[in-house]
Amino acid sequence: MVAINKLEITPETPMKTPRRRKLKTDYENRMGYLFISPFIIGLIGLTLYPILYSLYLSFTDYTMGGQGNWIGLGNYERMFTADKTWKESLKVTFFYAATAVPIRLIFALFVAVVLNKVVEAVGLYRTLLYLPSVVGGSIGIAIMWRQLFGIDGALNSILAMLGLPTHSWLGDPDTAIWTLVALYGWQFGSSMLIFLAGLRNIPQTYYEASSVDGAKPWQQFMKITIPLLTPVILFNTVMQTIQGFMAFTPSFIVTNGGPMNSTLLYVLYMYRRAFEFFDMGYASAMAWVMLIIIAFLTALIFKSSDKWVHYGD
Repeated sequence: MVAINKLEITPETPMKTPRRRKLKTDYENRMGYLFISPFIIGLIGLTLYPILYSLYLSFTDYTMGGQGNWIGLGNYERMFTADKTWKESLKVTFFYAATAVPIRLIFALFVAVVLNKVVEAVGLYRTLLYLPSVVGGSIGIAIMWRQLFGIDGALNSILAMLGLPTHSWLGDPDTAIWTLVALYGWQFGSSMLIFLAGLRNIPQTYYEASSVDGAKPWQQFMKITIPLLTPVILFNTVMQTIQGFMAFTPSFIVTNGGPMNSTLLYVLYMYRRAFEFFDMGYASAMAWVMLIIIAFLTALIFKSSDKWVHYGD
């Protein structure tokens, strides 16, 4: 007979492993919460609380340094019925976004298509073309832009040298907004890099097969590039639309909302109500209206994407 040695199990042995696992799990959970606590504290204290508090302020007549009283929908009623400047700022913002966003996207796509054909030093070109997006939103660039289009600026100096008539670009309500549109379109670098990444993901076999069938470059662009790039176009459209409606620095530094409120963007007017007139309750109501407008436009873009965005499947 073969002797079989059995493992001797004491009554304490089965209890040690589950208990140790539980203690280890509790320790790991506590350490996990400890490490993510800065994010949670920041999320609650710097994001969720200000959002909810601004919602509360939008129903009050709170002024900075004072004590607000509950007025219900009074700020919203005043906004929609009595504030003509609010309507002007909303109109200017819609025009700005409707013109600046397509210009930036079209120019970014054009540059991305050109760079996609470049083989040598493409990294250098990408870096140089991305720089305007890095510094374009700064105060310094806005001041430079104001000097560029000023009465004695570089643009008028070039026109004078060529014998062409000069113009008060920032002083004319018909042209002032276009200087801001040009500044927004100039900051095309981020959209260009996203487009370029999308172009690099399109298989070259599609172009080779279409070339064999006699397709021209323009036909390849319209029938292959654009359809396969529509998910990237959707992403860029949503992001740039949101950014366009939130524009502030160009209007504040370059034109200060003038002349005649022709460049008074929505966020600039909201800033004035909050920090110049100290009407924080009304400014909070404006912020929530803007949030609703952006959410509605974003949902509308996504809803329409079923008809023009083509995915791989």
